[in-house]
Amino acid sequence: MTSGPFPGKPLSLAQACARLRFRHLQFLDILGQTRNLRLTAEQMHITQPAATKILMDIEEILESRLFERLSRGMRPNELGLFTLRYAAASLAGHRKFVEEFNALKQGGHGHLTIGAITGSAAHVLIASVAEIQRLRPLLVLKVLEQSSDQLIDWLAERKIDLMIGRFTDDAQRTQFQYERLSSEPLQVVAGVHHPLRGAREQGMAELSHWPWILYPPSTALRKVSDDIFGRNGLALASGVVETPSFLFALEMMQATDMLSLQPAALVERYIHKGLLARIPVELPDRMPDYGLITRLGEPPTPAAQAFIDVLRAVAALPTEAAP
Repeated sequence: MTSGPFPGKPLSLAQACARLRFRHLQFLDILGQTRNLRLTAEQMHITQPAATKILMDIEEILESRLFERLSRGMRPNELGLFTLRYAAASLAGHRKFVEEFNALKQGGHGHLTIGAITGSAAHVLIASVAEIQRLRPLLVLKVLEQSSDQLIDWLAERKIDLMIGRFTDDAQRTQFQYERLSSEPLQVVAGVHHPLRGAREQGMAELSHWPWILYPPSTALRKVSDDIFGRNGLALASGVVETPSFLFALEMMQATDMLSLQPAALVERYIHKGLLARIPVELPDRMPDYGLITRLGEPPTPAAQAFIDVLRAVAALPTEAAP
């Protein structure tokens, strides 16, 4: 990797950060989204020549070319992509500080943004949120639900303070701290009208002939379902619908004869209410454990620590005993 038209000894990271101003970070964040100097200038309410000057200043500070100048826009190179991630994370940290400072100044208990997977973690999360609201009624909570791969990215970008989920790559263990919360048994479910409701226990070979609703390939649940069918030498012989949305899957199962492999804790209430039916099948697998994931080496804020304490206590209780 070369530094392009900026020769000289490597720049100290501390020196570069000291010279990069907040306006530089704002500019990089907008340019990274628009990939266009004219649009960036418009959003920053400056002229295009002024925008060009800001970019040149940034590249001079870092002694490296960050963007390729194309006929119809800008394309970040490897150093540019790395710098854009830094700018986005810095701005997210700044926004978080401002929000939390204002909340504390007004007598509140700060802000907390939590990311969580869909599934068994839902009952732990709901019980924990209810308890932290009882303990800290002025705490402003934001809860984002997504798959673990997306949540990990958000945690690295400081868009969330902590997450309930799983590692999706062993390399993530060098960046984040994991604390196990619980395991996640699975069930095959369908709409209450399904012909297999109440039937004898089925084998996976029999179920492979039915249409299925599956989670996307990047999710842990999809890896488990693929492994179950693959290990038995089976291929799904009918239609497949992929979706990360349980609510969409619920509607589809109620409207069709599709089957779905779902976390038991997630579907139990729907089975109890007569909205879904459990399909009897022996499942040799369960999902990998899920847990609390935080940024490694970074002490949590008081609000985050209070929630973590509640989360640990709730996860230690039997499901039916959770508040």
